[in-house]
Amino acid sequence: MANAAADRDTFPKLLLYNETTRGSRPAIREKDFGIWQTWTWGQVAAEIRALALGLVDLGVTAGDKVALIGANRPRLYWTFCAVQSLGAVPVPVYKDSVADEMAYVLEHAEIALAVVEDQEQVDKVLSVADRLPGLRHIIYDEERGLRNYDHTRLHSFASVQDRGRRTMDTDPGALVHWVAGIEATKGSDLAVILYTSGTTGRPKGVMLTFDNVVIAARIGAEFDGLDETDEVIAYLPIAWVGDHIFSYAQSYVTGFCVNCPESPDTIVEDRREVGTTYAFAPPRVYENLLTLTMVRMEDAGRLKKKMFDFFIAHADRVGEAILDGRPVALKDRLVYKLGDWLVYGPLKNRFGFTHIRVAYTAGEAIGPEIFRFYRSLGLNLKQLYGQTEAAVYITLQPDAEIYADTVGRPAPGVDIKISETGEVLYRGPGVFQAYYKNDEATADTKTADGWVRSGDAGFFDKTGHLKIIDRAKDVGRLNDGALFAPKYIENKLKFFPNIKEAVAFGHGRDFCTVFINIDLVAVGNWAERNNVNYASYQELAGHPLVYEMIERHVAQVNRDLAAEPMMAASQIRRFLVLHKELDADDGELTRTQKVRRGFIAERYAPLIEALYDGSAERFVATEVTFEDGRKGAISATVKIRDVATVAAPSAPNIIREAAE
Repeated sequence: MANAAADRDTFPKLLLYNETTRGSRPAIREKDFGIWQTWTWGQVAAEIRALALGLVDLGVTAGDKVALIGANRPRLYWTFCAVQSLGAVPVPVYKDSVADEMAYVLEHAEIALAVVEDQEQVDKVLSVADRLPGLRHIIYDEERGLRNYDHTRLHSFASVQDRGRRTMDTDPGALVHWVAGIEATKGSDLAVILYTSGTTGRPKGVMLTFDNVVIAARIGAEFDGLDETDEVIAYLPIAWVGDHIFSYAQSYVTGFCVNCPESPDTIVEDRREVGTTYAFAPPRVYENLLTLTMVRMEDAGRLKKKMFDFFIAHADRVGEAILDGRPVALKDRLVYKLGDWLVYGPLKNRFGFTHIRVAYTAGEAIGPEIFRFYRSLGLNLKQLYGQTEAAVYITLQPDAEIYADTVGRPAPGVDIKISETGEVLYRGPGVFQAYYKNDEATADTKTADGWVRSGDAGFFDKTGHLKIIDRAKDVGRLNDGALFAPKYIENKLKFFPNIKEAVAFGHGRDFCTVFINIDLVAVGNWAERNNVNYASYQELAGHPLVYEMIERHVAQVNRDLAAEPMMAASQIRRFLVLHKELDADDGELTRTQKVRRGFIAERYAPLIEALYDGSAERFVATEVTFEDGRKGAISATVKIRDVATVAAPSAPNIIREAAE
């Protein structure tokens, strides 16, 4: 095979290349029972060969759709490449999907075979098997609990690989045929179908070719200088495009090592052990780390707390300037260096960020204050703007051009324009082929000349960086014509460790209101320190002292909004603390933890009505789904609070000005 990058245009071809050129270098690790096991590129190629030929023995052929369901495990990542080497198409599915959600994707994708992690996922697939006429086999990784199942079409991962090894032993031509099949794959072939999270309706299957994914992975790797020496930790859902690019595609393109953690609870410790150099996380992860830090510091001794506050304040003042290489007074540099020894360094080590060269956040907007906090510690945290339909990359932030309120410049090879309505449109090498079996949605999203309607409202600022205001469909107007951008308001609220989630309302209304979800860890810790007794989330959420605390946070957000002319009219007039946490199992969040605004507005319509009719409280009963799938109900009388607003200048028409 030619060594030119253009000839390595599919992942199976990249596998053979990495086996030849990096055969002894680590490709992937997994921590199990506290011990890291490592596979080199040579060993990974052998594992994938055996699996691919085993799949052939089970009847997998070109064009078949193969579901992958489970956590971040080497065998599932190997399955991607093994399936692609046969001309079949992998379709990863969110492992925490309830059976009905999973059934829709499996049925819509016309799944022929499913490769799953464990008994739980086997049970889910079997429970909906009557809706999947094309399903021929199920392969499982973890064998525990499955011994007494009917194995007529149920197979262990190891047994399928054994089939492949027997084929190689008895038919030497099979391996030659497999390699020839890889050589015949093309960049224009369909590589993967990734289903969207379904924020506004049923998930759509985004069809990405090898060219889309491989070129996008190369763009990102070259932009940040990634190479085979880098280390990443894989913990995001394998069905999410971010994980597919960062934990799979870029690994094959650069040869770096992917590390699979022992469990979701050990990610931080595992990241610290492997010395991760390249990291990616959605805003919620950074928010949670900050929340835990602030909670712990409330329990620290007076001297330690005073030291922490002093150096964090100093970092907030000069940390980003030092990181970006801008001029900073010698005295401030010396104080910052001392702070790095006493506070910043230990804090980054606690997060597992000590060796990070570059870290990213994406998926949704991150609060500017949270973003600046990490950068002030010396973490090279960047934002990128991306979508599944773009194979992630739409914009990137160059070093020393990193601003909390922008998402960067167009990524290499990507063109961006702003429509007359303020919507961001883009085109580039990562743009998807189509939505699977959904020509109408494809036509609505993708123009004939290749531009994709992002659905986001934004504009370019004077530096040439893109600013995203909100989802275009969510950006609205108050009745007086003032701009209403709910996500912008919600992110300001979520900077406070006590607030886990917020949902703002105001479009077509006289003023802005919000639902608040408290953070049980942060507020629970506060309750213990202040001798506040509670028996449940519901009881804590409704406590008068909690309402007083949240009211102070809302008032602070109003003061911040008052200082921003374009958002001043969207100050929050009334709020309530929801009696339950918003939950993906209840349909209130997507599997990537994005708010389903339409569903929430419909489900909690009586509470929204109460926010606007002057009520001081409203009784509500809400259906919930328990972990075992059973249904139940939570009822409560939810209190509503008024909040004072701050006088501010009138707001300009940002959408119209941005378009001009």
